[in-house]
Amino acid sequence: MTNRYKVRSEVTLWPGAQGAWHFAYVDKTHSEEIRKKYTGPRRGFGAVRVGVRVGKTAWETSIFPDSRSGVYILPLKAKVRRAEGIQAGDTIALTLTILA
Repeated sequence: MTNRYKVRSEVTLWPGAQGAWHFAYVDKTHSEEIRKKYTGPRRGFGAVRVGVRVGKTAWETSIFPDSRSGVYILPLKAKVRRAEGIQAGDTIALTLTILA
């Protein structure tokens, strides 16, 4: 069973008053597979613990189910965005490794 997923996503700003949160979306196919495979205990809000690599930057975080789109979303920290030169509207390639 694979626990590693290669994803391409457009970086979006979370809609809201602050607009400071940047996210990448995990596509529907991978989101559905992750949801079916990893049914064990979840973190708060149904989060799944992951390791992420974007370019040369790697970190651990969680992906969260988004009820509006039906897919998982990945928060992108400012430190990561600065290190990789990522801005809202960019399309990025990332690798997710499920740590669950």
